Amino acid sequence: MEAPITATPQPKPQKVQIIGILMIVSGAVNISLGLGLMIGLALSLVLICCAPLGALPLAMGVYEIIYGIRLVGSGQEPVTRQNVQTIAILEIVTILVSNLVSCIIGIVNLVLLNDSEVTGYFQK
Repeated sequence: MEAPITATPQPKPQKVQIIGILMIVSGAVNISLGLGLMIGLALSLVLICCAPLGALPLAMGVYEIIYGIRLVGSGQEPVTRQNVQTIAILEIVTILVSNLVSCIIGIVNLVLLNDSEVTGYFQK
């Protein structure tokens, strides 16, 4: 009897790994910024109504970490290019809460997503 033929998974390009790592870093920055905003604004009696502004980077940070880990991981849970592109665009939008680090990471991720090697990986 012949052994069943198993397909070897396609190795991830280095740029896909970089996108995942940058998303994890940006997620950590967003979570810390979100918690800092929420706590800082909640402690201020004048700006307590603005405390929910910290919830936006906090939620964004959670999504970034989840998708970043899925990108860097073994590939059991597929990630689509559109999901990564949406997160990169939302990273750029975090400039509204003065998060320059995530904004720069979002721009770098969009540039890396347009690379032919990365596009080919997501089209598999």
